[in-house]
Amino acid sequence: MAGTRALLMLENFIDGKFLPCDSYLDSYDPSTGEVYCRVPDSGKAEVAAAVAAARAAFPGWSARSPQERSQVLLRLADLLEQSLEEFAVAESRDQGKTITLARTMDIPRSVQNFRFFASSILHHTSQCTQMDHAGCLHYTVREPVGIAGLISPWNLPLYLLTWKIAPAIAAGNTVIAKPSELTSVTAWMLCQLLQKAGVPPGVVNIVFGTGPRVGEALVSHPEVPVISFTGSQPTAERITQLSAPHCKKLSLELGGKNPAIIFEDANLEECVPTTVRSSFANQGEICLCTSRIFVQKSIYSEFLKKFVEATRMWKVGSPADPSASMGALISKAHLEKVRRYVKIARAEGARILCGEGVDRLSLPPGNRAGYFMLPTVITDIKDESRCMKEEIFGPVTCVVPFDSEEEVVKRANSVQYGLAATVWSSNVGRVHRVAKKLQSGLVWTNCWLIRELNLPFGGMKSSGVGREGAKDSYEFFTESKTITIKH
Repeated sequence: MAGTRALLMLENFIDGKFLPCDSYLDSYDPSTGEVYCRVPDSGKAEVAAAVAAARAAFPGWSARSPQERSQVLLRLADLLEQSLEEFAVAESRDQGKTITLARTMDIPRSVQNFRFFASSILHHTSQCTQMDHAGCLHYTVREPVGIAGLISPWNLPLYLLTWKIAPAIAAGNTVIAKPSELTSVTAWMLCQLLQKAGVPPGVVNIVFGTGPRVGEALVSHPEVPVISFTGSQPTAERITQLSAPHCKKLSLELGGKNPAIIFEDANLEECVPTTVRSSFANQGEICLCTSRIFVQKSIYSEFLKKFVEATRMWKVGSPADPSASMGALISKAHLEKVRRYVKIARAEGARILCGEGVDRLSLPPGNRAGYFMLPTVITDIKDESRCMKEEIFGPVTCVVPFDSEEEVVKRANSVQYGLAATVWSSNVGRVHRVAKKLQSGLVWTNCWLIRELNLPFGGMKSSGVGREGAKDSYEFFTESKTITIKH
């Protein structure tokens, strides 16, 4: 295909203009393994140009009322919604996810991100206290921080990029965003809508490229006081080091090794299909995916049988196939990394019940060079195994038995991460008790991935720093000032 059809050439978007770059990176279609797109390999010069544009745009944008900024976000949401199918097709092709998931989750949620923050920005209030004996009135104001650096990952490209852009610009900041170099297409398409929506030049700048070149230049720039990052822990460590000399505000949303705890009184008719989805949705490439399943001993055999049967029903196929449950993994290197974990488990004596190395993967001829893998279930594995400790970020989950509530809470908490957990039980007292004891920023009970955007989102321990949501994102993207008036 690369030889017969012209490659898609992306350009940086700085100060309301598309600008070519001196050098480019190849971007692959994960479902075919072929280069189909070229992404700017930007560096310090492009980041400096974006900072200059964002600096110039800040006074005008921050002076607008929340109502005026809200209207711009609503127009952007409408334009994105009108192009939903076009964006869904592009996201599916660029990331490898199924067209069905892009249509029903990624792009609708991106639209919702703009609408949600367009609304929430209108409802924040400030504090005021009187000190009569001193003749003073104290009140607070919140002001935008300035230029925000936004670094988003490859697993939910537009979904997580807009989750950062929307609250940042709603609060009156200007932004420089760096999407993943692996999945840049929908960010580039979004730039085409910004002008139509009435976003002034320089308010949203998107600089494409790698972490070491663009990311480091952005994070270490003295005029970018706030950084919001979603991605891996090693990258977060580097961001922390580079931003330390400037005392920047950081929001770091990192990985997870998320447990599902299934008690003997769980409703398996709901639990099994939901746990298959929580393990393998988006090829297991969601930071909230379940990768450790703890099942009470009395129902362990029954659950395992039903879970493996349901997993085998998940169709792995071309992302463009509406009947596919799972598409391709993001890259050849990532596919090899995920497969390595299955080999490690096998070498440690674990059993692979279905998937990688057990079942045959059948793909259409055009997809055989793509980065596909069957959903894989591992059992007879120790808690100390790397597969039970490290984030795999692929379609691999481990199922192990437990005896008591106290024991399973301890085991669930025994990893360095603390992002999300699911608890399955019909005992309301137990659900509340276990949820309270789990070291997780989010706990779902008898469901998964039902999100309330008003409430805090984020993890404990190595899963990150800070929270995102209506109030949390507003506070992150603004600075509070206390003013005292003596009368």
